[in-house]
Amino acid sequence: MVPKRLIGLVFVGALAFSAASAEVIVRITPPAAIVETQGAAPGPGYVWVAGYQRWDGNAFGWTPGVWQQAPHPGARWVAHRWVRRHGGWVMVEGRWR
Repeated sequence: MVPKRLIGLVFVGALAFSAASAEVIVRITPPAAIVETQGAAPGPGYVWVAGYQRWDGNAFGWTPGVWQQAPHPGARWVAHRWVRRHGGWVMVEGRWR
C-alpha cells in the first residue's frame, strides 16, 4: 500500500512541473505598448491597470487598460511585461503588491 504522504508529494511535484512547463515562449518580438489616455479615476481607491500586448497563439493583440479597485489600501499594480527568456519572449503576468 502506498503511503498517503508519498501520493501527496507526487501530486505537488506534478503541479509544480506542470506550472513551470506551461510557460509560453514567443519567437516574435512583442510590439511596443500603445500609449493610452486613462482619464480620471472613477472613485477613490481605484488604480490604473495599464494595457498590454497579449499573445493569442498566432499574433499579438492589444488588451486595453482599465481602472480597478485596489484589493487593499496602498496596493500597487505591477504591470504585465515581456521578458527575453529561452531564446524568445515570455509574458510575466501583472500582479498586485
